[in-house]
Amino acid sequence: MEKEESAARRKRNTAFLFIGAGIFLILERQVGFFSVIAFASIVFGIYRIWSQADKKGYLLVIIGVFFIFGDRIFLLIAVIFISLGYFYLKSQQLHRHERYEQRQRVIDSIRLGSEPWVLRDSSIWFVIGELNMDLSTAILEQKETTLVLQGLIGNVNLIIPEDVGASVSASVMIGQASVYNQKETGVWNKVNWTSPNYETSDQQVKLVLSYLVGDIQVRVF
Repeated sequence: MEKEESAARRKRNTAFLFIGAGIFLILERQVGFFSVIAFASIVFGIYRIWSQADKKGYLLVIIGVFFIFGDRIFLLIAVIFISLGYFYLKSQQLHRHERYEQRQRVIDSIRLGSEPWVLRDSSIWFVIGELNMDLSTAILEQKETTLVLQGLIGNVNLIIPEDVGASVSASVMIGQASVYNQKETGVWNKVNWTSPNYETSDQQVKLVLSYLVGDIQVRVF
């Protein structure tokens, strides 16, 4: 039995090898060897970040990006500056109070919710990162709290308790955005959702999320 399963696995792996080799040859003829390697590095890196929470995935993504841009690295830097500038403008527009927390990182990983934590007006930006927040354990210090979450490549998972009024605006150029029972996938995705109890709730959270490439998931429990 084990021999049969082993043989089946070998055949399946061989099949995948041939399929992968064929796809590689087609792409290599169309876009070039280094572009294929770069694309594969980015895809595999994002997969490792999102499915395995592996920090080595970030390195693979960075390597892939540098392969793609090559001598056009200034274009990448320009995109980063534009994204960061937009982040500052959006933060100033949305935060009613002058005092709010700001956080900018090239690579970042934020996990909040395993124990009680304080939620304040905040703006968070990163080039590549992941963000996991469980607001059911959050302590809200004011009636309305605003969170601005932006970046280039992001994996975002948020949990909002039902008794908190929520207003969510999520946009992803490439990827998917899922908010409560609404979901958009593909290119140029945008989801706007407001909970029925937003205006009457004692505590309100306004979320503004924007990424070039990302997977956004906002759940309500």
